[in-house]
Amino acid sequence: MSHILDQLQDQIESLLPKIEHIYKDLHQNPELSMQEFRTSKIAANHLKGLGFEVSENLGITGVVGIMKNGDGQVVMLRADMDALPMEEKTNLPYASRAVGETLDGIKTPVSHMCGHDLHVAWMMGTSEILSKNKNLWKGTLMIIFQPGEEVGKGALAMIDDMKDNFPKPDIILGQHVMIGKAGTVGYKAGAILTAGDSLHIKFHGKGAHGSMPQNSIDPVMIAAYSAVRLQTIVSREISPLDSAVLTIGSIQAGTKENIIPDDAVLKINVRSYKDSVREKMIKSIERICLCESHASGASKPDIKFIDSYPVTENDEYATKKISENFISYFDDRCYETKPATASEDFSYFGRRWGVPYVFWFIGSTEKGEWEKAVKEDKVENIPANHSSQFKIELNTTVKAGLEAMLVAALAWL
Repeated sequence: MSHILDQLQDQIESLLPKIEHIYKDLHQNPELSMQEFRTSKIAANHLKGLGFEVSENLGITGVVGIMKNGDGQVVMLRADMDALPMEEKTNLPYASRAVGETLDGIKTPVSHMCGHDLHVAWMMGTSEILSKNKNLWKGTLMIIFQPGEEVGKGALAMIDDMKDNFPKPDIILGQHVMIGKAGTVGYKAGAILTAGDSLHIKFHGKGAHGSMPQNSIDPVMIAAYSAVRLQTIVSREISPLDSAVLTIGSIQAGTKENIIPDDAVLKINVRSYKDSVREKMIKSIERICLCESHASGASKPDIKFIDSYPVTENDEYATKKISENFISYFDDRCYETKPATASEDFSYFGRRWGVPYVFWFIGSTEKGEWEKAVKEDKVENIPANHSSQFKIELNTTVKAGLEAMLVAALAWL
């Protein structure tokens, strides 16, 4: 495997400036979830120019490129495209200054503080190297540029539109830029990312004048008691041997200090590494919020999901195969990572199609900054994904991600 990639080193080095240019362009022109029209067109045109059979507008902006090269396995590679509704504060010369509008009409700064611009650039580089070296592989290459990962809708939207019109993959591969020493690759069999669920809970009360609380059913108190009680789910209902997080990120109620409002809203996010833990937490949330409402004489609260992500659980055999190839090529630059508490919709493809998948991390932090943080036990101070200060050590990270995807793809091709 490493011998094959060694043959491609000159091509990889000569391609890096182009990939970095693509990255900077995408970084300066981010697009919000399910609105990735410019990005998807760039990706689609790139694939067409390389000779792929290209399908566009899947799941609104999704792109699929197919390249058949003799008998062999169908290998799917996936990159997500969307940016975040937040301001970038890195002061980089190519920092985003874009402003967009969410699907519900709210104007917001837009930036690629999660790194999906790099994912697209990596995939464009991977497709170019493989398409120009068909003598080194056999099988079917399936490239996916996916919208809407940040809102948990893109993978499912593409799956619905793809139906039976595309070959079923034998393996699905994906990667994500993360903090960590630039140029390193972190892999792990089993759960590598958590399930993530966000819930919107509306408590119904009875409004009244602040001077006449006896005439009210106070939804603020219902929300407050619920907020406290919800924190006992992790501390008292989940085993200490299982990992779980419950965060109440928003409490909204009322407009004026002397008006008891009619309703109050909690917005909750939960994370877990096991489906059984996830299900237990959700049932406990529903039970507590319902009982607190009834305890106050209020009607049943409205509970709905804002978004939902499954556990990303890497296939054991496929991870072993990829890790062996990573070790062979990257040597001490790859390692077995701990699971991260972030969530992804990547695994929907494998779950819905019954196909094994593997997801891994690429480190992006400048070497000196990372080593200093590790030595001082201050890694948490490094701006990570979704921070307004998140940035990458460009050349090393671009090359490592390109090489990692090529190593993984060629393990099957």
